[in-house]
Amino acid sequence: MPNILNEINLSPFALHIILGPRQVGKTTAIKLLIKKLIEKEEARSIFYFNCEELKDYKELIDVLETYIEFRNKNGIKKSFIFLDEITSPDEWYRGIKSMIDKGKFAKDVLILTGSSSISIKRQAELFPGRRGKGKDFILLPLSFRDFIKIMKPEIYEKIPSIKELNAKELLEKSVHALLFKKELNILLEKYFYYGGFPLSLENREEAKRTYLSWIKTEVLKSERSDSIAREIIKSLLEKLQTPVSWEGIAKEIEIKSPKTVSAYLHLLRSMFSLILLYHIDISKKTIKFGKNKKIHFIDPLLFDVFENWCMVRIKNKESAIAESLVATHLARYLTKKYNTTLLDENLGYWKNSSEVDVILNEKVLKGFEIKWAEKFIIKQPKNLKEFVVISKNKFSKKPPTIPLSVFLSILDV
Repeated sequence: MPNILNEINLSPFALHIILGPRQVGKTTAIKLLIKKLIEKEEARSIFYFNCEELKDYKELIDVLETYIEFRNKNGIKKSFIFLDEITSPDEWYRGIKSMIDKGKFAKDVLILTGSSSISIKRQAELFPGRRGKGKDFILLPLSFRDFIKIMKPEIYEKIPSIKELNAKELLEKSVHALLFKKELNILLEKYFYYGGFPLSLENREEAKRTYLSWIKTEVLKSERSDSIAREIIKSLLEKLQTPVSWEGIAKEIEIKSPKTVSAYLHLLRSMFSLILLYHIDISKKTIKFGKNKKIHFIDPLLFDVFENWCMVRIKNKESAIAESLVATHLARYLTKKYNTTLLDENLGYWKNSSEVDVILNEKVLKGFEIKWAEKFIIKQPKNLKEFVVISKNKFSKKPPTIPLSVFLSILDV
């Protein structure tokens, strides 16, 4: 039961939008919400429609007008309207906006879902003053803590979560979770394999096929080439954990254009397939947009999906997944804390003579360095007051060093 279901205001008027990648459980989430509503509301006041087969906003209006006619005949005063994959019909926002302006939904709650953050956010901006009590929500694959809750609920109940992401609280809560390190390491190994997509836990191979099919479809719908997307992803796979430039990737693909590389990667970013970390100058606390970027896939399953598609094997794959998990879970923490729908906002990395893998760009810069070897040397940059090392197994207080399984288990994201 996704947490967002407890956060959605069901008082009219409201226009809510739920974002997230395909196969993450958006449809399941709203059907669970419908199940709860049916227990206390008139069933005919609840309308669900999957918009994937609709051609444009005119067909969307026809569907909604048909339901409104039905409810009026049955004396329904208020409705809960669920429109799944709303971005499928062309110019969908024209239909919704027109009907809001005509007062058709004055006593209703609308909940829309979409799989592309950039397109739906840009289109949602066309609703100034028309959202009522509505909000944006983001639904992502299961975090490691959620994975524990499903696989080993008895352990989940005993592990506290952090309220503030700082070294002191991380160490305090980690001490409790360390009691279960053996079990957590076993669960983390499974999480590396299955990832957090619910379908993967049921049928991993089907999940991989379904996700790849969606990626190809969305790329083609954006009037871009799936073969070029494949070339770009292949180049990324060969450079994981290394800062990359659009120019460097462009040299390796058929179309030698950095702008093309940027466009494709930002498309994949908008589809919640990856996050993008800019270089942060920790001495000046500024972002260097022109420097190389670090790319992280949003879920462990995608490493296998893209490996198979691009016919390449990732070097140091376990270490690469570990670093991506730290980056994406920290991104989720910031998204939840600041109620944003752009995952990698206020997140970056630093590299000079040494490197900090992930930096949280808050009032105080917080650095996180991932060390996946059993033995390693720590070098803390002078300009970082908050600095935490994420290890494979080691725990220590100076400098704060926490095993990955423990660290992820206390992050409620």
